[in-house]
Amino acid sequence: MLNLLAISYELYMALSIVCLVLSVIASIFVIIIVIIQPGNSSGIGAINGQSETFYGKNKSKTLESKLRKLTVIAVIVMAVCMICFYILSLIKGI
Repeated sequence: MLNLLAISYELYMALSIVCLVLSVIASIFVIIIVIIQPGNSSGIGAINGQSETFYGKNKSKTLESKLRKLTVIAVIVMAVCMICFYILSLIKGI
């Protein structure tokens, strides 16, 4: 069983570097996207009970919703890379 998990040092280093670089790129991307996104506060208009606007009804097509989707995708990529990096370190430690 240990022979199946054994990988060469070159392959380990290559996969580790790829995971690390993808994680760094994804984390920088997440930081930039979060900084660009506007806040979620409705402002004083929510207290007055203002009606729904055309912008509010078509919110899924806006840039804000696209930025939220990109944020989720980038966080998932970063998490998968970190999990792969951890699994690689466990395999190499065996």
